[in-house]
This record gives sequence, structure tokens and C-alpha cells, in this order.
Amino acid sequence: MKLSTRMLVAVAALLLLSVFVFPLWRYDLGAPQYPEGLAMTIWVNKVGGQLALVNQLNHYIGMRAIDPDSMPELRYMPAIVVALVVSGLMVAIVGRRKWLVAWFLCLSGLGIIGLVDFYLWLRDFGTHLNPEAPITIPPFTPPLFGTNMLANFEVSSFPDIAGWAAFAAGALALLALLLDIRRTRSAA
Repeated sequence: MKLSTRMLVAVAALLLLSVFVFPLWRYDLGAPQYPEGLAMTIWVNKVGGQLALVNQLNHYIGMRAIDPDSMPELRYMPAIVVALVVSGLMVAIVGRRKWLVAWFLCLSGLGIIGLVDFYLWLRDFGTHLNPEAPITIPPFTPPLFGTNMLANFEVSSFPDIAGWAAFAAGALALLALLLDIRRTRSAA
């Protein structure tokens, strides 16, 4: 691999460190009774923002409380990210395409698994509602990506800074791989 391709891989790996500084995902809730809105952020190792207030509101519709301590992903995700950063930097140093392919597949595969896991948590929280709740609503799945209405709340879900950085890391890794393949084919 050329130095420029190795640099792309190193930048991609280092971008992943943003998860330790910024949130991965963000939920914004807006309703007439909350004109300033409510926000909940999901980090690599915690859930932040106005979680206590969101849990109070969820109680009214029968959704169980969001308890970060009950989410094992928040305990092991930091180690996975560190492993991806270290292995990505090793790929950049060694400069072998086979290693780059393996790293890209791990990075993308773990990203997809993470999004699927997140969706399954959302579906579980929204479809297992307490029938004794003060307000009865039909089961639902909060949005993984996008905006929808739930009663009088507009609920928006989008990647936050670290989430976009992780997507960018995947795009840079793919670009590095494509450039290396192109360079090899041009040299032949």
C-alpha cells in the first residue's frame, strides 16, 4: 500500500477515538409542553442527556425505564473500539491489503451488528409496554434513524458527532481499499 493509502487507514482508525469524547447517537423529543425540547444521547459507554425525564415520560406509556447498567454493550463497546483503533493503526503500519480487507470487514461488520443490536433494543422497549400504564398506546418501535410522531411528541433519532465520525471512518477505510486496488490494477 502506498503511504497515502496508509494515511487514510490511520485517519480512519483515529476517527474512532471520537466515541470517547462525543456521543454516538442522539434522540430529540419535542412537544408543546416541552418547548425547549428534550434530548437523550447515547455514548460508547453510557446514556446521557435528560435520561431521568425521558424515563418519567416513558413510564406514562408503559415503557420500562432505560437503565444503562442493564445494557452489557455499554461495558464491552469501549474495548471493541480500542481494538479497532489499534488494529487499524497496525494495518496502516504494515501496509498489507489482506489486513486492510480484514480490518474493513471487521469495522463494517461490527458497525452493522451495532445498528441491528440498537434497533432490537428499540423494538423491545417499544413493543413490550405495560398494559397497566396510565396512557394506553399501541406497541411501536422508536425510530432508529429519522423522525416520527408518538402521541404529541415528535421523536427524532440521528447519529451524533461520534456516530458520523464512525461512518466517516468506514468510508475512509473503503476509499483506502479502493485506491489500493486501483493502484495495483493500474500498475499491471
